[in-house]
Amino acid sequence: MSKKFDVAVLGATGTVGQAMIEILSEEKFPINRLYPLASHRSKGESVIFNDETLVVDDVETFDFTKVQIALFSAGGSVSAKYAPIAARAGCIVIDNTSHFRNDDDIPLVIPEVNPDDIQYYKNRNIISNPNCSTIQMLVALKPIYDVAGISRINIATYQSVSGTGKAAIEELARQTIDSLSGRDVTSEVYPMQIAFNLIPHIDAFEPNGYTKEEMKMVNETRKILNDKEIKVNPTAVRVPVFFGHAEAIHIETKKKLSAHEAKELLSKAPGVIVKDKLENHGYPSPVTEASGKNAVFVGRIREDISHEFGLNFWVVADNIRKGAALNSIQIAQILVRDYL
Repeated sequence: MSKKFDVAVLGATGTVGQAMIEILSEEKFPINRLYPLASHRSKGESVIFNDETLVVDDVETFDFTKVQIALFSAGGSVSAKYAPIAARAGCIVIDNTSHFRNDDDIPLVIPEVNPDDIQYYKNRNIISNPNCSTIQMLVALKPIYDVAGISRINIATYQSVSGTGKAAIEELARQTIDSLSGRDVTSEVYPMQIAFNLIPHIDAFEPNGYTKEEMKMVNETRKILNDKEIKVNPTAVRVPVFFGHAEAIHIETKKKLSAHEAKELLSKAPGVIVKDKLENHGYPSPVTEASGKNAVFVGRIREDISHEFGLNFWVVADNIRKGAALNSIQIAQILVRDYL
């Protein structure tokens, strides 16, 4: 009989936490007992796991010696407080926040890109999950990087409101109804109306003019690829889509790679589905392909007519699933298979 594990999900009532619980069930993760956790505000709420109703417990009073693995997705300040507590209790934390991503001794992992880095969990009993936009970008670019090298990435993201959380999903729905009904539109989550609009501003602005979201993509890419020389130039935009992020990516490779060769590499890459035809709907979109799916979808693969070593891609993925919950669980799957 295969070994089973006791697992905690912190942030169990949130969008990502709920997706984690669903995927643990779908993937038939070897769980002995699941402990859904949240702040005291959500204590007593319930979640469904394997057709069983589980009551959410308060993380503040939870004993982490009860579990071997904990999936965290409850905000950076929560992870900053409780991840070290869980780690000291012997629990391995897979953290979905940005809090630990830049720590040199904590691995930052995308299983299709740098799975071997999982071994470094032993440093502090913590593994960090990258930003959702970084994940889908590097899943798509890793096969190109391995064969032709990449010197520079220009990327514009088109990020759905689910990346902000439940309140943002509700705000887009409410603003859409109000706008179509001729009522005044008010904004609480975002600095301006998101319905029927685009906002080129995700997270706080840094002194260099980029936002924290954009700089995450720069720093995380270099860490995950272990390449301090790669140049990343991002613009992150919030769009009025509920689920699924899209990215327009332009890269400059170190040696010439044709669009056909790139398509062949991507067609064989783990976690990637290529949809690339010169016809209506011959390309993927967040709603029709990515939402609710685990794969990263790539289309509009073409050579850059302005640069000899340039390639262009259109990449979409479900930011809640592959961009957060699934990536964490894929890490856990490798962890229990190879290390525990």
